[in-house]
Amino acid sequence: MLIIPAIDLKDGHCVRLKQGEMDSATVYSEDPAKQARHWLEQGARRLHLVDLNGAFAGKPVNEKAIQAVIEAVGDSIPVQLGGGIRDLATVERYLDDGIRYVIIGTAAVKNPGFLHEACDAFPGHIIVGLDAKDGKVATDGWSKITGHDVVDLAKRFEDYGVESVIYTDIGRDGMLTGVNIEATVRLARALNIPVIASGGLTDLEDVKSLCAVAQEGIMGAITGRAIYQGTLDFAAAQRLADEMAGAVYGS
Repeated sequence: MLIIPAIDLKDGHCVRLKQGEMDSATVYSEDPAKQARHWLEQGARRLHLVDLNGAFAGKPVNEKAIQAVIEAVGDSIPVQLGGGIRDLATVERYLDDGIRYVIIGTAAVKNPGFLHEACDAFPGHIIVGLDAKDGKVATDGWSKITGHDVVDLAKRFEDYGVESVIYTDIGRDGMLTGVNIEATVRLARALNIPVIASGGLTDLEDVKSLCAVAQEGIMGAITGRAIYQGTLDFAAAQRLADEMAGAVYGS
């Protein structure tokens, strides 16, 4: 299982939010590219980028910082990016720039046709991000709770051809309260594509709990506040995940 460091971009800086509130941003680095190199040196095998300004504006905002991160890591590891991606031209531009996976969230829920077109145009490069509270999907920077059931929507998007699903429990994101294991497993069991857990990862016990159910279809976990505040040692977390996978598969 991959432990995936998050670099959330606001005004060109690396920040973290609590429950998606832009006013709650804590700046952890004014140099996202340097931060990306740090996680690469710590053994990261994938990076998770979010253009927070873009997510709220509905269009790319932090492209300069994103480009700097891509240049910093080169071809060494894949980078996945979400936030403000609303049209095929933006998807194509990011992929041409070196982003490996483009994450479509709010636009997938509001305009499923766009997600379907993106999957057809760029097979293997589209991830859908589903944020939910009490099983219902949220949109617009988590400001709106829809009537869509997260499992039903994920199954529909799987049929479109998305590469994987990032599932975020918005009640736990940035709160260091632990991962919603039960909800994540329920979603993973319903799908044939991988699920990436997001929201609430706090310490090595959470990593251990996730690894114990990884065979259900959970390929990774995104972590942000925990690795920036120090409740989780990233390198130790990835080592633990590797050790537990080795124990399961006998390697």
